[in-house]
Formats: sequence, structure tokens, C-alpha cells
Amino acid sequence: MKNCQIKDENNEVRPCAEQINNLGMILNSLPSVDEFQTMANVFKAISDPTRLKILHLLAEGELCVCEIIYVLEKPQSTISHHLNILKNAGFIKWRKEGVWIHYRLSDDKLIEEINVMIETVQG
Repeated sequence: MKNCQIKDENNEVRPCAEQINNLGMILNSLPSVDEFQTMANVFKAISDPTRLKILHLLAEGELCVCEIIYVLEKPQSTISHHLNILKNAGFIKWRKEGVWIHYRLSDDKLIEEINVMIETVQG
């Protein structure tokens, strides 16, 4: 390995050991496995079309769960499942009023940030 050489981003020849050392430092600066799992869970939460619809509906303001069920024409159990995933990921907040539960976005800029992310990856 001491004779191994590679070209870097500037087309300069560098020893492999130096590159491996640099990669080791980069690896040590990355988030932890738990932090990556949390990030993955957040992305999973918005990876479903129904959940994205719910977020877009809530971007217009707070809604009762019964309104979300009616608009999306899905069973209560399905909507509750999706709302629970969004709530656990931190995308939405809820409050109880009598027998009804009302949902709202946890951050008013959430849809804007999701759209920016989508535009970024689509180029």
C-alpha cells in the first residue's frame, strides 16, 4: 500500500494512505448511526403520497381528523395510521377538542422546505 497512488479532485497524485487517512477523518465527523436512522425515518414519513397530501392540506390550516378523512376518502384507520407516522416524525402537532382531534403543521414553512428539497434533487 505504500506505493499506491491516486489522483485527487485537483488531478494531483496523492498516496493512498493519505487519502485513507482523510476518509477516516471524514467518517469520524459524520453523524452517528442513530442520527442517520432518525434522518431516514423523517424521509420515510414523507415518502407516501397520502402523507404528502395530508401535509399539503394542513399547510392551509388546522383540520379536524374527520375533515381529513372526508377529503381524502380513506378509512379512519388509514388516516390515523398516516397521521401517527407524521406526528412521530415531528411534522405535525395535534390538540384535542371534545371528542375531536385537530392537526396542524409543526412548522408553517414545512411544505416550502419539502418543495425546495424536491426542486434541488430534480435539478
